[in-house]
Amino acid sequence: MKKIEAIIKPFKLDDAKEALSGIGIQGLTVSEVKGFGRQKGHTELYRGAEYVVDFLPKIKLEIVVPDDHEEKVTAALLESCQTGRIGDGKIFVSPVTQALRIRTGESGEAAVSGAA
Repeated sequence: MKKIEAIIKPFKLDDAKEALSGIGIQGLTVSEVKGFGRQKGHTELYRGAEYVVDFLPKIKLEIVVPDDHEEKVTAALLESCQTGRIGDGKIFVSPVTQALRIRTGESGEAAVSGAA
């Protein structure tokens, strides 16, 4: 199994969700996060004072899939979240050694599949 984490722009969440749903992904975890990469934040003006916003709002998607779904999921995320501008985000793929469904005690791929 693989855990795919994607850090994307907030306004791309619906596009990502639709793309993942379109390839049969039934579950994902979404977190509101803040961070920066090459974007390095930006400056804003508030009541006449300029200040730096270092951490920009982002969305973090986490999806655990069988190994054979990795390429479909990453391709769907790339296509749906890419704007061509700096700050589009990153996708990370990590191995998952175990997964357990708390309700039923199922383990492995059965614990992350849409069944049950």
